[in-house]
Amino acid sequence: MLKPLLRNASIFLPQRRFASGNAFQRGNPLPITITPSKDEVDRLQLSSQNLETAIGSLHKDGLVVIEDVVDHGSLDALNEVMTRDAYVLRDKPDSPFNYNPGNIQQDPPPILEHFHRSIFLNPVTSQVTSTFLGPRPKWTFCSGNTAMPPTPESPPQSQPVHTDADFAHPAHPFALVINVPLITMTPNNGSTEVWLGTQNNADLDAQDGRHGERASGRIKSHLLEERRATRPPSQPFVKKGSIVIRDLHLWHAGKGNHTPDPRVMLAMIHFAPWYRNPMRLEFAEEIRTVIEGQSGLEVPVDWISREKALSSYLNRGFGNSYDFNQTP
Repeated sequence: MLKPLLRNASIFLPQRRFASGNAFQRGNPLPITITPSKDEVDRLQLSSQNLETAIGSLHKDGLVVIEDVVDHGSLDALNEVMTRDAYVLRDKPDSPFNYNPGNIQQDPPPILEHFHRSIFLNPVTSQVTSTFLGPRPKWTFCSGNTAMPPTPESPPQSQPVHTDADFAHPAHPFALVINVPLITMTPNNGSTEVWLGTQNNADLDAQDGRHGERASGRIKSHLLEERRATRPPSQPFVKKGSIVIRDLHLWHAGKGNHTPDPRVMLAMIHFAPWYRNPMRLEFAEEIRTVIEGQSGLEVPVDWISREKALSSYLNRGFGNSYDFNQTP
């Protein structure tokens, strides 16, 4: 009964929970989810066993989910303002949508009261990314993807399955995307469809679009069907308070939101310390002491006034205006 469903849709099932000895099952479409102990949550540091699981999952699946490590109060506060902003962005004549109007790119407000350490400088995140990529990864991208609720005039659509590595890039890992959903993320409100294990299949020959095109990085349809037969995609259920870490190479697709409320998911990128990506963040000057007071990440920033930050963050570039490539 399951096979016809898998030809046209991703599977909606609970995640794989880590259990020693059988965490990685050939063909399983569901991501590994790590639930840290109370001691790990209190210390905001994974045990060596859970850190090993996270790194193994990134190598094998290209993605891992870590629950219960982001403060709910911080998420609620940011979700309130970003939900309001989402409607402003949706109604702009040049709405910053990626592939289709149901998925808009949205930056968080870059001012002090909305810069929550638990979200943007989470120690568990940097523990995993620095172990995987090397000491002090470089954080140069901070934005988000918002799945907007459907309207009669614009029914929800799926993004094409694509990779964010739509340029000549190293075959080995060089960048990790950190997604932080501001609410619980489900197939009903637009949980991202992920194709686990495809981080090693994201070369340019697999793609139809190229960097510079609005729908770049699209995976060729015959490759999708071949992959679906051996390991179909899934839309994981991700609890509020979780972080999702994925390899930039991984195939994925934004999905439609069938609920009344926007689903905001932040997206940050940590690059390997050796990777020469020239991008810089743009934050209000009032955040400088917070950034300079941490040692886990290299954070290149152009500091601007609070007034300029508030007037510009909803008018930034989107999609291909960002270049994840590196300099020679």
